[in-house]
Amino acid sequence: MTVDLLGGLGMFLLGMILMTESLRALAGDALRGMLTRVISGPVSGMLSGAAATAVVQSSTATTITTIGFVSAGLLTFPQAVGVIFGANIGTTSTGWIVSLLGFKVSVGAFAPALVLVGTAMRLIARDRLRHAGVALAGFGLLFVGIDLLQQGMSGVADRLSPGDLPGSGVGGRLLLVVFGIIMTLVMQSSSAAMATTLAALHSNAINLDQGAALVIGQNIGTAITSAIAAIGTPAPAKRTALAHILFNALTGAVAFLLLPIFDWLARAAGPALDAPTKLAGFHTAFNILGVALLLPCVGWFSRLIERLIPERLPPATRYLTSIVADVVPVALEAARRSLREVLRSISGGCVGVTHEGRVGAPAARVLDESTQALQVIGRFVHRIGRNSLSPEESRRQIALVHAIDHLTRLTQTLSHPPLEGIKPGEAPIKGVLEHLAPALASGAGSAEPDAPFMGSVSRTIAELRRTERRNLLDAAALGKADPGRSVADVDALLWLDRVGYHLWRAGHYLSPAGTSTEPEVSAPN
Repeated sequence: MTVDLLGGLGMFLLGMILMTESLRALAGDALRGMLTRVISGPVSGMLSGAAATAVVQSSTATTITTIGFVSAGLLTFPQAVGVIFGANIGTTSTGWIVSLLGFKVSVGAFAPALVLVGTAMRLIARDRLRHAGVALAGFGLLFVGIDLLQQGMSGVADRLSPGDLPGSGVGGRLLLVVFGIIMTLVMQSSSAAMATTLAALHSNAINLDQGAALVIGQNIGTAITSAIAAIGTPAPAKRTALAHILFNALTGAVAFLLLPIFDWLARAAGPALDAPTKLAGFHTAFNILGVALLLPCVGWFSRLIERLIPERLPPATRYLTSIVADVVPVALEAARRSLREVLRSISGGCVGVTHEGRVGAPAARVLDESTQALQVIGRFVHRIGRNSLSPEESRRQIALVHAIDHLTRLTQTLSHPPLEGIKPGEAPIKGVLEHLAPALASGAGSAEPDAPFMGSVSRTIAELRRTERRNLLDAAALGKADPGRSVADVDALLWLDRVGYHLWRAGHYLSPAGTSTEPEVSAPN
């Protein structure tokens, strides 16, 4: 009995792990696209979360992926709340698979054949077919595990009856809820805990009332995984984990209060539905009810959590966390957004430096913070390079390294303006500043930097610098201008040229076309 129970649980967990990881690999960019491009608000987030969880068969996978996307800045917090709501609905699909296929259809009879075919595909096929083979083998192992769980639970039913367990009163039901939470924490899978409960119910080791209380606890327990995943992450990820915990706790409380109504409905349905199907329906129903209650007030719910967990990290490095670093596509986008924040900060905070030729206290603070942020981002990007990268990911990573180099040089250039300052109201400095100002505005804007425009500005400034340098030195040589002032103006032109150049190159490598093979241009001397 014990061997069958533990073996069945192990088989079910192994099958779930293999199927989840393979389906996630098969979904690949499509899953990431579903969770980023499709989501425009809490409602679309809820639908995407439900669909993604049904596809990968793991609310934990969806939740942790969502925390990673929020950490990387790919999803806003209200959008992530919607995904969490949907994931709780999507995860109930496991109960339907077990109750409808595991007990009503004898999938276990040909499950070994599924495992054999899937293993053969894993050994022979390539790429997506290999992942499909592992998913098929995992699907087969699920039902091997369910058969073993049924056998083990049959032995339990011979020694244990529902009357031996709590559940007849409020106190007994609360004990079962706590036990359901513990089951999920120990197994680290609400799906495995649900399958075990359904097997016990099918074998008459527990009754429907007791199974419902256990499922409520298991639904609450799955949120603990979110809390563990959010340890050491920035505020947006902690908020997402807290939203998951609060939603599951509230949903569990509502379901607990509705247990008498569920009991009445189950009796009213009579033999038309078997007990496992009724329990799977209860699991889905109270999660949908929880979404129906909270989705209309998701704005208030999100603001409450944001007040409970305020943002404390600087904007430029808030996305760079350990939960993001090893998911290469997400890590690359997180690093790009961090560098974009640095470019925005420098472009907006140092306009006065380019127009006055001196570094005031606000600009000095911006440059110092940017230098520190670039060091942190540089280490993060270096860590990304330790992973196995595709050719496209490698190009994106190299582009980020180039962007870091140009932003570092931009901060160094701005930190050391011309010793003699600049004359912003006099030609030719005035003309150069008129060209540079809109390029700085593009870098400081909320939209992506306009790299082609920045490039045209940089080339215009370079041409003005070459022409005016010759004119200034010629005028000094002919006695038409003060030699010291002419040299100071040439120095200012060279400095402004360097600012425009590094601004352009940083904008280019941080733009969507930043991985293009456009050759590097020599920096002005």
